[in-house]
Amino acid sequence: MTEEKDQGVVVVDGSNVAYAVEGMGARLENIRVVCRKLQEEGFRPVVLVDAKLRHEIDEPQEYEALVEKGMIRQAPAGTDADYFILSFAREFDARVVSNDRFRDLASGFPEIVESVIRFMVVEGEVVLEKRTGRR
Repeated sequence: MTEEKDQGVVVVDGSNVAYAVEGMGARLENIRVVCRKLQEEGFRPVVLVDAKLRHEIDEPQEYEALVEKGMIRQAPAGTDADYFILSFAREFDARVVSNDRFRDLASGFPEIVESVIRFMVVEGEVVLEKRTGRR
């Protein structure tokens, strides 16, 4: 049995992940499966979401329970969640999992935006982008 490598903290753009499957609305299950996949890959996911997701998510009671347990962290109301996510990632020297391009903030966070991990959720399975170099 081999020991898994600790890849460190990875910030999950939870709002972006919740909407990962086109036409399905905000799904809590997307956040769950992405976090499981990241843990399998040796990452320690920290899920950050914007405050409005609580009004859009498909499983509001389960969502609120995860917020209460600290498993999902909400950006403060009125805060630009993308800025919060990128700032958190910089503070913890972490990568971000998102399909957002962060175009409006890219110039202020070039090192974070360059290292974003893209993903897909297909029939409950998660595929993470594997990149070794710069785009």
